[in-house]
Amino acid sequence: MTSKVKLQVALDIIQGDRAIQIAREAVEGGADWIEAGTPLIKSEGMDIIRRLKAEFPDKTIVADMKTMDVGGLEVEMATRSGADVVAIMGLSDDGTITEAVKSASQYGSLVMADLMNVENMEERVRQLEGFGVHILCVHASIDHQMTGGKPFDLVKTLFQITKLPIAVAGGINSETASTAIANGASIIIVGGAIIKANDVTQATADIQKAIDEMIPVSTDLFKKYSAESIREALEKVSTPNIADAMHREGAMMDINPIIKRNGKMIGRALTVSTIDGDWAKPVEAIDQANEGDVLVINAGSGKIAVWGELASWSCKQRGISGVVIDGAIRDIDEIQDMDFPAFAKHVRPCAGEPKGHGEIGSKIICGGQKVETGDWIVGDETGVVVIPKHSAVEIANRALDVYERENRIREEIKRGSTLSKVLDLTKWEKTG
Repeated sequence: MTSKVKLQVALDIIQGDRAIQIAREAVEGGADWIEAGTPLIKSEGMDIIRRLKAEFPDKTIVADMKTMDVGGLEVEMATRSGADVVAIMGLSDDGTITEAVKSASQYGSLVMADLMNVENMEERVRQLEGFGVHILCVHASIDHQMTGGKPFDLVKTLFQITKLPIAVAGGINSETASTAIANGASIIIVGGAIIKANDVTQATADIQKAIDEMIPVSTDLFKKYSAESIREALEKVSTPNIADAMHREGAMMDINPIIKRNGKMIGRALTVSTIDGDWAKPVEAIDQANEGDVLVINAGSGKIAVWGELASWSCKQRGISGVVIDGAIRDIDEIQDMDFPAFAKHVRPCAGEPKGHGEIGSKIICGGQKVETGDWIVGDETGVVVIPKHSAVEIANRALDVYERENRIREEIKRGSTLSKVLDLTKWEKTG
């Protein structure tokens, strides 16, 4: 290995043809190493390593095997298929690692030890050095990234205790690559910021520029968000993106949008329970809500309106983001004219009376979904989803991941493909 920092593109997708095409574009943008990611290997087997080596004979091919057992055999398989570097897990049994290193020596490859979830880091690194491992990899897994995990501090710590080359992976993009290098990394592994880009070549070139010039290169995509920036993340995604990220959970049923085209609602829930036609608690909740909140009202799926124009104007004046009603609403023409996001099960002209039943701030059911005060509510023309407050950071980041992957698929369709071809659907159909 030379002293030049290497850019490794991680092909963490499951379609072989797409992986090859993305790799071509990444190489054009300056990628040095091409990684067959674990999902790709599990989908396509050793054949994808053979294809990558045949396509890019002058590039370093990495097989991310994530080996935990039979290290010698798995390294042999990958190396004989064309891999120059084979990634195994650093927390594997010592025998697995030593056999992997022996096999790499015999067949002519290098072993990269992935340190994901390794405890007693300094002690284990000393052991891995003794076993003859060639490269260490600091890795914030994709799932860990979704909760805000970053690898950079660990790179800095590792750089102080080892002379082995350090690879780093975990949500790196053109804005953060230089930070990884400054902390001691000599191999920058990038997945999503390349493989999900509309223009893979340009995205790769931006990251290569950040590496070569040691400067952050601005990007609006492929960031991971924290608790302080959830609203910013949710502004980028749709309710279908969020529903996909939540595996179909969280979507309210039979709650209909009463908003202008391209309207959107984002905010923390303030819950209200009442009975059909009793609008006292919904209106009183306006005075208790914080700016940016969304009122979520369970009116027992009733058909007498508990909300209308005047309540909506009150919300507009207080900066409340919107209202969701498992019940009835009226005055929808005026509400649409004032551009206030509202969602309801029924639209009815008649209103009830302010009797004062119910309460504010309790756990409720709205549109078939459990809602607590403080949960995140997102509504658009497709509908409404509720994101539990305890998992909001993860779901926001996973929804962004869905959004970014769909952007890449859309780009491939625009280039002349179709959805079924991009996803290689016939390969995954059940037969028999």
